[in-house]
Amino acid sequence: MRQYHDLLQHIFSQGVRKEDRTGTGTISVFGYQMRVDLNDGFPLLTTKKVHYKSVIHELLWFLRGETNIRYLVQNGVNIWNDWPYQHYLEANGLEEQYPKYSPEWKAEMKNFVERVKEDEAFAKKWGELGPVYGSQWRNFEGVDQLAEVVQQIKEKPHSRRHIVSAWNPKDVPVMAKAGLPPCHVLFQFYVAQGKLSCQLYQRSADVFLGVPFNIASYALLTMMVAQVCGLQVGEFVHTFGDVHLYLNHVEQAKLQLSRDCRPLPKMELNPERQQLWDFQYEDFQLQGYDPHPAIRARVAV
Repeated sequence: MRQYHDLLQHIFSQGVRKEDRTGTGTISVFGYQMRVDLNDGFPLLTTKKVHYKSVIHELLWFLRGETNIRYLVQNGVNIWNDWPYQHYLEANGLEEQYPKYSPEWKAEMKNFVERVKEDEAFAKKWGELGPVYGSQWRNFEGVDQLAEVVQQIKEKPHSRRHIVSAWNPKDVPVMAKAGLPPCHVLFQFYVAQGKLSCQLYQRSADVFLGVPFNIASYALLTMMVAQVCGLQVGEFVHTFGDVHLYLNHVEQAKLQLSRDCRPLPKMELNPERQQLWDFQYEDFQLQGYDPHPAIRARVAV
């Protein structure tokens, strides 16, 4: 996906050094936009392998309004583990015994994840992220935003109010305890000439680890909403606030930029699914995905 490589190059050429909440340090730019035509293929990066199983399960988790990591870890998805795990250590006075990112920290995380997976009571107490994305999408102060938007698209496709917001100021402090306040804070659908497009505003974007997931997730959501609303797909427009490369991801990003882009894969959806809430993992078939090998990097907590 050339647009993503252009973004990386832009950060390297125009970015400024900034401190950040995690203490890692970043190269950052403020304000950037890229556009992806979803008719050109499914925008899953090919210059490194993206764990698309995690993309699908995370999106289904959002759509169900869930906020506990238990569903994710039971399906082999570990992208949200670090925040509740670190919260668990700090709440129990264990942060000195298990210094962040040390071998002991990593070993104890495996125990934490296993307990979340197997012990429902433990998961209920320590696997909860607070009212993050799924909660806000499906129950924002009592409003099921996503269900209402889908209905609006069907009834009034040309409305300019097809908006879902995950940013609820009242809940931000709660979300920050064991998870993260929403990074992808608002998205809007747009219908023209029988095609559905989606624009995402992302206030904060980890360009190496997070953005590839965000692109694929919102592209997939657009495809799903288009199908249940009887529309074709149009564009995914990704608009950024603070988009940054963590300093401990610089070499990985340079490696990725050295690789040639390969043809995009295709994503097939089960055509029998006509309700957004009915989709299951088995309803998605990725075809022709031939990426370069994965590039490992550590998430900043």
